Amino acid sequence: MEKKEKKIGLAINYDYHDYGGMLQSFATQRYLQKQGIESEAINFDNLKGDIRKRKCKYFFANIFDFSIVREKSRIIEKKIMQKTKRKLANGLRERDMAFDRFCITHFNISRTFVDWYDLTNACSDYFYAILVGSDQLWLPSNVVADYYTLSFVPDEVKKIAYATSFGIGSIPKKYKDLYEKFLSRIDYLSARETSGQGIIKETTGRDVQLVCDPTLLLDANDWNEVATKERIIKGKYIFCYFMGDNPEQRSFVKRLAKEKGCKVVSLLHLDQYIPDDEKYVDYAQYNVTPADFLNLVKYADYVCTDSFHGTLFSIIYSRPFFTFKRFNKKASLSTNTRITSLLIRLKLIERLFNGSEDVKIDVEIKNWEEIQKCVCEFRQTSIDYLTKAIKR
Repeated sequence: MEKKEKKIGLAINYDYHDYGGMLQSFATQRYLQKQGIESEAINFDNLKGDIRKRKCKYFFANIFDFSIVREKSRIIEKKIMQKTKRKLANGLRERDMAFDRFCITHFNISRTFVDWYDLTNACSDYFYAILVGSDQLWLPSNVVADYYTLSFVPDEVKKIAYATSFGIGSIPKKYKDLYEKFLSRIDYLSARETSGQGIIKETTGRDVQLVCDPTLLLDANDWNEVATKERIIKGKYIFCYFMGDNPEQRSFVKRLAKEKGCKVVSLLHLDQYIPDDEKYVDYAQYNVTPADFLNLVKYADYVCTDSFHGTLFSIIYSRPFFTFKRFNKKASLSTNTRITSLLIRLKLIERLFNGSEDVKIDVEIKNWEEIQKCVCEFRQTSIDYLTKAIKR
């Protein structure tokens, strides 16, 4: 029998029900496909039990970190509300089904591996490289869980990190040895944020390239091939994509909507249950696939978001956007650094707002041609890095 050509294995969080997360995972595989490179997203369903146990160990070890406890308590509260509020439960069920439909139809996924031993053997037998990225896969909880670290990959198989984010500005001292151990094994390292570059330099002594998020490897035309074709919302609207709970930002949206004569469209109760959010929206969408999400950004008159990927897709589609910080500076789980790094890199730092601004000022973005030129340059240098890394 003829031996099959080896592929690239992707250690990506392809089935996580988050719009930005699923789309950036998709972008990683779609870009490779467009280059004629075969890849498979590693199916780690049988390993998730072990991964969850390790994460629980991490959270129990950090039980006195208030910001971590607060974030996790919000997730628990949302699950409780789903049990008690039928309308919410039905809406979130529709959303989950929408994610599942996209995942099933848009990813090339490997076979299910029996255990860690089976996966390690497969790395040698079926893959010539394993690529991890992007998103916040190197948060301390994920490093303790020990999947996105690529520890399961044999030494002789190439290991590539593309735009993998630490999600934090610095590594807690008690985890520095863990980070040094796995980072030193990765053949090709890159960073998505300047803070990530600093962490890698401090931990390993290596200078690494800053590369763009996988979503930017595809341009607007590429994303139009994926986006729902028919416009979902008619008329003028502001698309809100908020993960955090900040009343001042919602007040900004209401003032902007009144000033510009727009309806407010929002995806509610994403990371947490926020009952007050139901009061400021005109259209609350639930049955929304990632392809629909692209449509909602593409046709929006304005986008208001505290999300990194909400910001990215606004830029890809040249939509006037307002990005807000989600976390305070002291929060252990703060992911503000990835947003500020992106906006500085693309000369858009003035689009970072706090919510108290006057909406009657000139809020339009007039230099899209210059911005898209910066995006193209960033994309090309990132492609050059990735091409070198995956070359056989």
